[in-house]
Amino acid sequence: MKEVIIIKKKGRGAHAAHHGGAWKVALADFMTAMMCFFLVMWLVSQKETTRSAIAAYFRDPGVFATTSAGGLTNAGPGVLEGAGGVAYAALVEETNRQRLQKTAERIEEEIAKAVGLKGLGKQVDVQVTGEGLRIELQDSDNSMFFDSGSARIHPEGERVLALIATELDRLARPVVVEGHTDSRPYGSAGDYSNWDLSADRANAARRVMESGGLSAALISAVRGFADRRPRILNDPMDARNRRVSIVVPLDTRKPQGR
Repeated sequence: MKEVIIIKKKGRGAHAAHHGGAWKVALADFMTAMMCFFLVMWLVSQKETTRSAIAAYFRDPGVFATTSAGGLTNAGPGVLEGAGGVAYAALVEETNRQRLQKTAERIEEEIAKAVGLKGLGKQVDVQVTGEGLRIELQDSDNSMFFDSGSARIHPEGERVLALIATELDRLARPVVVEGHTDSRPYGSAGDYSNWDLSADRANAARRVMESGGLSAALISAVRGFADRRPRILNDPMDARNRRVSIVVPLDTRKPQGR
């Protein structure tokens, strides 16, 4: 009896159900939902000005433009008028404030961990105010930064200024250097006063920072205020009034009007 050979053929799509792509669609939906969830959580944690600015962007994206450096900028004359412009200005201000705050934190960290400078932490005041980033190197009764009546900076002061210069150059924003004195009269000859001393100390700080890496192009002003802007108002003779202030103004970029 002749043997019967049975041949079974499987269709080409026999394993299609096992290797289907339906799970990829489900995963993509899940990832999209998670992204939306985290975006909502992030928005909830932001300040009102930031949320308003983001909302304004989606209402009118043309109000916003970006520079090659990734920053926000005015897209053209008149483009910032109206509610969208107000929101844009708020977003720019908040973004710049956050950048200044991060720079302030890095400066404090660098001074705190620098060998030989830990004792100067209390004499270097770093704050972000409504004016912008303000760094003040305050003298003490021991004259830690300058010799009494002199514009010569001590080595410790030079190291602090070099650390500050590195961070401000990375920030790449205009810098103002100010000099201040206490109310003690400078000498008796009258040919050199606290006005001269404060200006000379500000220029000495500028030179040290430029040597420390701060681009000279970022220096927008050097000012000497003598004793006219004391830090300790109720004691004009206080050593803390003898100081050098380094200011990075806050760029608010207010909307243009007609």
